[in-house]
Amino acid sequence: MDTIVSAGRVLLGPPGHYITDGAVVVHNGVITDVGPRSDIEARTPRGITSFAYPHGTLLPGLIDTHVHLALDAGPDPVSALHGLDDAALSSAMAQRASQLLDVGITTARDLGDRNGLVFRLRNDIASGRLVGPRILAAGTPVTAPGGHCWFFGGEADGADAIRATVRRNIECGADVIKVMATGGGITKGGPPIWAAQFTAAELDIVVEEARRAGLPVAAHAHGTPGIAAAVAAGVNTIEHCTWMARDGFDIREDLISTMAANGVAVCPAASPDWRGFAQRFGPARADIMFGTLRRMREQGVRLIAGTDAGVSRAVFNDFASSLEFFEHIGCTPAEIIELATSGAAQALGIRHITGALQPGLDADLLVVNGNPLNDLQALRSIRLVLRGGRPRVPERY
Repeated sequence: MDTIVSAGRVLLGPPGHYITDGAVVVHNGVITDVGPRSDIEARTPRGITSFAYPHGTLLPGLIDTHVHLALDAGPDPVSALHGLDDAALSSAMAQRASQLLDVGITTARDLGDRNGLVFRLRNDIASGRLVGPRILAAGTPVTAPGGHCWFFGGEADGADAIRATVRRNIECGADVIKVMATGGGITKGGPPIWAAQFTAAELDIVVEEARRAGLPVAAHAHGTPGIAAAVAAGVNTIEHCTWMARDGFDIREDLISTMAANGVAVCPAASPDWRGFAQRFGPARADIMFGTLRRMREQGVRLIAGTDAGVSRAVFNDFASSLEFFEHIGCTPAEIIELATSGAAQALGIRHITGALQPGLDADLLVVNGNPLNDLQALRSIRLVLRGGRPRVPERY
């Protein structure tokens, strides 16, 4: 089906690049033309499906680089997970995926799953059987025995077990390999959040196996030893990157420089409830953590947007609040849109597929009221979402 979408402002993807009174043409789910509306209409056949938003802004679909569709964002998501069989969990995951799409997220990277359910959901969405964003699926995260998120089933002790776990995910159709380089907050009785779970040599195995299959690696890492090992191993993205130590923080400027030079992207996984987290964590400590992310950005480390949706208070339908975190650390609205679209696509290795409005890319886009370059709150007023050319009007409209 051919579709033309026009708007008073079209954000093309690179920061600050836009067209006034522009339009995009979609054919068979792919963008085929972009330009001023008058030019587009002059060379487009009459009678095709059209959506016109003269007072709105058209922009690339948003990318949430860190979600957990298997978790419910409630007060105890792990216990809730244990209480569901696979059929009930699959249904809940599908509902959460549709919530992501309704807030303009057209690509989501799922970094923790049980029993490969996310692979089935990804395929059902891709085929059109279910509604949701494109999903990049990690499957079962690699973790230490009793380690962070052991309940997903990815415990691996020693080189052979690590290799086997990565290969199993690859055979199941993983798009990315996830490894838990340190402990984490939602795993009761697990290692401390700052403690490393694998040696540098073990993380090398994870990256080696992933590279052999042509897959990127995402490393959950709070503590500095885990961050250092992940950077040395050559992972593509580091999730959280809070520089925690047994007492306080251990911020390594040399590692920041290496991350910037090697193109290692950082997803802070800023929950929509990041303000509440700062209060619970302690405003003084939060200021150190947030300030370090600001400095990393200034020194050339690519930050990408992700919500950690599914963990407690990290809901699936409030991406805009997570993006406000980047405003808090000094990013402009144009920079924030970039790190949630083309920048995220670049970091995830899918820039040839999505992340911008240009011919040849998938038709992943959204229309909002107002101008998000002036006020990010415009991203809360979504009028239309296209994922792969399939139009969806969010339910609240």
